[in-house]
Amino acid sequence: MKPALAVWFQYSGEKITLYSSSVHTRFYHRFHVVWVTKYRYRVLQGAMRERIREIIMQTCAEIGVHDVKGVLRGGHVHMLLSIPLKLFLSNFMQLVKGRSSRRIEMEFPELCKRYWGRRFWACGYFSPTSGNVTDDIITQYLKLHSSK
Repeated sequence: MKPALAVWFQYSGEKITLYSSSVHTRFYHRFHVVWVTKYRYRVLQGAMRERIREIIMQTCAEIGVHDVKGVLRGGHVHMLLSIPLKLFLSNFMQLVKGRSSRRIEMEFPELCKRYWGRRFWACGYFSPTSGNVTDDIITQYLKLHSSK
């Protein structure tokens, strides 16, 4: 039985482009997504930051998003990812923010005093289109922010 999602390679010079494929479609969609903590509190630091990163990665894997790069810094999250065609970006954000928020609340009860109303993340997100910006430039940007 053929898997629902396959990965195709296209060689262009020295660079390999990964194309994802479903039954009738081949696609290459990359999203740069940024979202912040509620009230922009800078709590994404130290051991809490590492655990929240794991929670976000677990949530992405459960949803079916596997090609994920990202940086958690201070009070915001930057991610470069590929979302399957069956998911809209807004649905993905609802799932990842909702599930991760619940897990964070359960694992870090001390945050409940600071984040009342059962919300860890602020409403909304920012997702610029890449246009003529390549994945390499976005990856370089993420590395720059992770080193600070």
